[in-house]
Amino acid sequence: MKRTLLQFLVAIVALAIAPFVLSLFHLNLLSEILILAIFALSLNVLVGFTGLVSLGHAAFFGVGAYTAGLVAQNLSSNLLVTLGLAIILSMVVAAVIGAFCMKVSGFYFLMLTLAFSQMIYSFIYQSTNLTGGSNGLSGIPRASLGAFQFSNAVYIFYLVLGVFFITYACLRIIVKSPFGQVLVGIRENETRVKSMGYNTNLYKYTAFVLAGGLGGLAGSLYTYFNGFIAPSDVYWTMSGAVLIMVLIGGAGTMLGPVLGAALIVSLETIVSSYTDLWMLIVGAVFIIFVIFFPKGIVGIGQSLYQKFKSNKQQSYERKQSRVA
Repeated sequence: MKRTLLQFLVAIVALAIAPFVLSLFHLNLLSEILILAIFALSLNVLVGFTGLVSLGHAAFFGVGAYTAGLVAQNLSSNLLVTLGLAIILSMVVAAVIGAFCMKVSGFYFLMLTLAFSQMIYSFIYQSTNLTGGSNGLSGIPRASLGAFQFSNAVYIFYLVLGVFFITYACLRIIVKSPFGQVLVGIRENETRVKSMGYNTNLYKYTAFVLAGGLGGLAGSLYTYFNGFIAPSDVYWTMSGAVLIMVLIGGAGTMLGPVLGAALIVSLETIVSSYTDLWMLIVGAVFIIFVIFFPKGIVGIGQSLYQKFKSNKQQSYERKQSRVA
């Protein structure tokens, strides 16, 4: 516990000094990674811990982003108001969609989430007067907190960083709690968990609503960061991208989605500066991970650590045998 807390504090300090050592470009890149890491962590609640593979998670990201933007434009740019309404509406939408999706499982669950996501995309794309349609929503006021305004990239970075660590800590507590352990049990063997007396549908539904709310949280942060939101951020390819982040990083772990988001965003940024075929490269990386490293980046790290420990133990035993 103490070791985890120490690692957490070191990570906070290391990221908090980033604005003093990074250029503006790299600081914005880090902000985007943290936002998408929150998005990936929200999907990981479903995919990694509950065993529900969703291909419609961009719907909640879009609902949160557009809600924050529209509220800032028409009601108030106050951070607590925009963020609160974005999360609440995302959870309401997730509650409605989840009520239908809990009726099915497996491949049908995946397709149903995709269908609902595309319905929301179509609504946003067609509602030109409300959402700007294909032109997107622009001219979104900067978020404010009282008299303070998040008016530059550094302030936005610290806002994103604070929300990221709070989200990460809360999710860690949730997955370690009895509720989180039941979700893991559902992922491993739902029939056995059900036979133990748990209402698995209720647990899955709660996880779905929680993941939707966190997806909306990431979407609202994305609006603050960009000052703009477009229908392409709600399209099914966004759901595919965040699913790739979770799988490449390591589904079912807390650190995996964060590392996956960092790898994909960095890869896109670097490769796209050299070639338009960057999606080909990202696709190839995904294929390599799925075939050779199914446990993702975290799995690679764990294997290397186990190998290191094993070599160290063997070396110690050899020394002891020589002494004897």
